[in-house]
Amino acid sequence: MNRRSVLKGLLAVAAAAPGFRLPLVHAADYFGKLFVFVQADGGWDPTSFCDPKANTPGEKIINHWALRDEIRQAGNLTYAPFANNQAFFEKYHRMMLVINGVDAQTNAHSVGIVHNWSGRNSEGYPTLGALCAAHHAPTLPIPYLSFGGFSNTSGLTRFTRIDEPRLLHEIADPLDGMESVISDADWEAMASHRAGTVARLAAAPDLLPGDEMHFGFYDSSFATEGLKVYADAIPPEDELEQEVERGNFRSSLRRQAQLTVLAFKTGVAVSADLWLGGFDTHANHDPDHEWLLANLTDAVDYLWDYAEEHGVANRMVVVLGSDFGRTNFYNSGNGKDHWPIGSYIVMEKNRSWAGRAVGETDGLHFAYKMNPTTVRRDDAHGTIIYPKHVHKALRGYLGVQYSAGARRFPFHNTEDFRFFS
Repeated sequence: MNRRSVLKGLLAVAAAAPGFRLPLVHAADYFGKLFVFVQADGGWDPTSFCDPKANTPGEKIINHWALRDEIRQAGNLTYAPFANNQAFFEKYHRMMLVINGVDAQTNAHSVGIVHNWSGRNSEGYPTLGALCAAHHAPTLPIPYLSFGGFSNTSGLTRFTRIDEPRLLHEIADPLDGMESVISDADWEAMASHRAGTVARLAAAPDLLPGDEMHFGFYDSSFATEGLKVYADAIPPEDELEQEVERGNFRSSLRRQAQLTVLAFKTGVAVSADLWLGGFDTHANHDPDHEWLLANLTDAVDYLWDYAEEHGVANRMVVVLGSDFGRTNFYNSGNGKDHWPIGSYIVMEKNRSWAGRAVGETDGLHFAYKMNPTTVRRDDAHGTIIYPKHVHKALRGYLGVQYSAGARRFPFHNTEDFRFFS
């Protein structure tokens, strides 16, 4: 038995603890959609982005930009003349579905984050990224990447954090120079122990969805193949996108996008959570939000361009969202506080449902009731849009509504909004 293969197999089992998982089968076996969820953490301001609001006579000022400029339009979409919105909407409006007037039913970050990224306003449900990874690619090396934010898997799969890309090479090939350290007898003992551990885990009752496949198809000869391909594809540090700073704000969003695209290209992942914090602008709202939104749209632009360069853009679905929105007035510190009404943006190339906005809010950013079938305002018989409606519709569109994970975590008594019709 080859000692290098044995120890790599052992290390693969050890590394497959929650938060990290090494390959179980060949990389690049999946050719379906790829999923990116961009979390604007802290509560972004849709009224200065994708649900623009001018000031209403007799009411407090909702946006300072509205004192000197007007709401702009790209195709069928309106946007605020703020930050880098014009360049973003003019370039991508044909790829965008904007869902406005989504009520998070809370002003608390902890609840808003869970609600908007799981579809449920209490802990326990997985993210859509976890559902997609568990259903579409349960045996890929690191199917679900997370760069921060809410990434609950509810036991359906594991997420992988990659904070130090340079360490991937050490994990993928940990045995350089170690062949002579351990005796043949010890190698064989470790191999026997590994085989027994895998057999014991595979025989456990009530395995989680996909675990039978994980253990049943485990093969140490493939244990590091995919990860090494991915590690080799990552450029050296001086060629990676660098973190940018402004005052107390830091963003590695472009690097997150770069690592995600390379993971998609090498076939080791199918979904990723990208994360940018700082949107909780209780003071100094305009300059801080302007930098944050510009950084967000710049990184998403880079994500699409880099994906195009590496041949995976036609497979990507990108979802942008946040905890909730900001108040429809400024506080005494020129900031905006928490407001339950928010928005999502879904992006994909060449789709008939794109290039439009659904959901409505009034001039002060209160949500209107909408008809689920027509997705038009319906004060008499409609319903407010909640995150569960968006998640249920996305589950259907992304092909996971009947998956084992979705059946374990259903949305009962939830209207079917035809966002993608």
